[in-house]
Amino acid sequence: MSTDAVSSQEVRFSDERLSEIAELVKRYPGAQSALMPVLYMAQEDFGYISMDAQKMIAEVLGLRLMKVREVVTFYTMFKEQPTGKYLLEVCTNAGCMLNGADELVAHMCETLGIKQGETTADGLFTIAEVECAGACAGAPVVQVNNTYHEKVTAADMDALITRVRDGGAA
Repeated sequence: MSTDAVSSQEVRFSDERLSEIAELVKRYPGAQSALMPVLYMAQEDFGYISMDAQKMIAEVLGLRLMKVREVVTFYTMFKEQPTGKYLLEVCTNAGCMLNGADELVAHMCETLGIKQGETTADGLFTIAEVECAGACAGAPVVQVNNTYHEKVTAADMDALITRVRDGGAA
């Protein structure tokens, strides 16, 4: 792995981040083992993992692009497109669906004036359905930027949306 600032068009890790990645790679038997943490770093730095970012990560870790693509496209936590400041991920697997997730998604879409997968014009909210949030006992579950909200109702979502728009925490 090179410690030089690696760039793929406009996407570039900072020198500090490259040093952090070099240290991370030393903990593993091979660079490929560091792929998921590096993908999280890229998403944190750039907001999402574009194709240019994936190419850069492959170069930094000395991997084939397809290895990076396999991981990015398999896991729902990695985003290939920009999302709103607040990513509202609704579990629509069986347990959540049976507890009203489909109706909750429909309510959120109507309230925000967008479809699932879209972002509001103000850039605040993106609604996404996820296959399983792993919190069936709290169904329906909505993950907001990696924070779980369980047994969510339409009223709960309305309150969260209002709170965020008023500058409060999600």
